Amino acid sequence: MTSAQNRAAVVTGASSGIGEATVRRLAADGWKVWAVARRQDRLARLAEETGALPVALDITDDDGVARLVGEVTEGGGIDTLINIAGGARGTDWVADARTEDWEWMYEANVLGTMKLVRAFLPMLRENKNGTVLNLTSTAALVAYEGGAGYNAAKAAQHALTQALRLEEVEHNVRVVEILPGMVHTEEFSLRRLGDEAAAEKVYAGVEKPLSAEDVADVVSYAVSVPHHVNLDQIVVRPLAQAAAHKVIRTS
Repeated sequence: MTSAQNRAAVVTGASSGIGEATVRRLAADGWKVWAVARRQDRLARLAEETGALPVALDITDDDGVARLVGEVTEGGGIDTLINIAGGARGTDWVADARTEDWEWMYEANVLGTMKLVRAFLPMLRENKNGTVLNLTSTAALVAYEGGAGYNAAKAAQHALTQALRLEEVEHNVRVVEILPGMVHTEEFSLRRLGDEAAAEKVYAGVEKPLSAEDVADVVSYAVSVPHHVNLDQIVVRPLAQAAAHKVIRTS
């Protein structure tokens, strides 16, 4: 593993779930971390507990992204960009698709990732050992009824990541993609379904779904191995989820 000494990262989606867990893990490992999300109160608490540097903004906002780059530059720069912000809205079939949900998912998962990558690539190239890690989803690989909007957004983010790897290898920027399956976090399904009971039903009877901390461990490993080691694509699921269509439920 590469020493965390002098390692620095931007982590988006840091106010909850996998993003928050990743900030906590990297900070505990000795990284300097800029924690990025919209909710300033949560970021302030996270900063107090971990020493991370909080930056409240919407990753789809150009002015906010420019401000972030300025703050990071003044703070000494980064060698690693970790794009975790994103999410799903709704489970409508295509025939009943809500345009606003699809637009939000594309902006949050695809355009937000693109804007962060575009903004930080000059810094990562200059570093000579830069890393971009994009958190996509197994929803990028296998479609399912009621998932078309999320499938489409994550498939686009997946394709963006593949193209980025080809484009940036000559600049010695490694590009990592992690594709989680079922992860039980406090907000993902709740935001998607809008109802706590419906959200909990997603995980009902599943013994040990992945936690945010499980995925954060994988993120930490992927960005900490020696730079010549590129974990191009990592699919991570709970044991009970053998495939997108096969989930073992004990009750």
